[in-house]
Amino acid sequence: MNKALVRTDFNFPGQKSVYHGKVRDVYNINDELLVMVATDRISAFDVVLPEGIPYKGQMLNKIAAKFLDATADICPNWKLASPDPMVTVGIQCEGYPVEMIVRGYLCGSAWRAYKSGVREICGVKLPEGMRENQKFPEPIITPTTKAELGAHDEDISKEEILQQGLVSAEEYATLEKYTMELFLRGTEIAAERGLILVDTKYEFGHRNGQIYLIDEIHTPDSSRYFYQEGYEERFEKGEAQKQLSKEFVREWLMENGFQGKEGQTVPEMTPEIVESISERYIELFQHITGGLFVKGDTENLLCRIEQNVTDYLNS
Repeated sequence: MNKALVRTDFNFPGQKSVYHGKVRDVYNINDELLVMVATDRISAFDVVLPEGIPYKGQMLNKIAAKFLDATADICPNWKLASPDPMVTVGIQCEGYPVEMIVRGYLCGSAWRAYKSGVREICGVKLPEGMRENQKFPEPIITPTTKAELGAHDEDISKEEILQQGLVSAEEYATLEKYTMELFLRGTEIAAERGLILVDTKYEFGHRNGQIYLIDEIHTPDSSRYFYQEGYEERFEKGEAQKQLSKEFVREWLMENGFQGKEGQTVPEMTPEIVESISERYIELFQHITGGLFVKGDTENLLCRIEQNVTDYLNS
């Protein structure tokens, strides 16, 4: 069985602190740089699941690095280097306390809300008569608050964000502009690969008056993709779309009685389930990048990462 990296506890040169997020461990280097380690942890419904997924961290890091490079002309981003397959090193920013979620299609949690009668999400009014997986006339932005570990992100409207002073009006206008341009670019790249970018989220931060795109973008942890081929036919028939995203993990959990609610227990993640999730991530990687996924050596992950990052920081 290939080993999954679920916990790190490094002590890098110049390290001041470490933050263990849901799936990433983030090391503060002299309040100037961040070393972000993409672990193999997996979360759903804001809960970190008990088993890691081999190669997931490597895949997410490589996809995010590719898209950060491919969108650097749209807005500045935090990435400086990727000294290890599971690590990105970049500029430390103060993150905005909101996540910018953009949706091109009605599905996932938005569809579940719509089906229950909701016609407004995050202050955005939705048309009547829509069906699951239907394309919106124009992409919509439905922000959420940025929750602490263990807490749930909450929907919030643009008006509430400005009223609460979470982001200034001028900054929010820039975040909206970047969000829509990034989504358009991601949509174009996905289309070249026979995929539809359905929805995704972006996180932004600021340093010295400059706004940066931070964290990851267009990975299966932050995005949902449909296959272009067969989309229309499935939609017309009311069939489920063939998709590449983490939604299949959520669906498996829901089928087994788990939605992250109090008193619910995560179903057993057998080796077969873990392997199937890993294979789905590899499938997405190869589709979205257009390249083969080369599995890294999982024998001495901690030693390899520590050596690669230390060499980069010392250089």
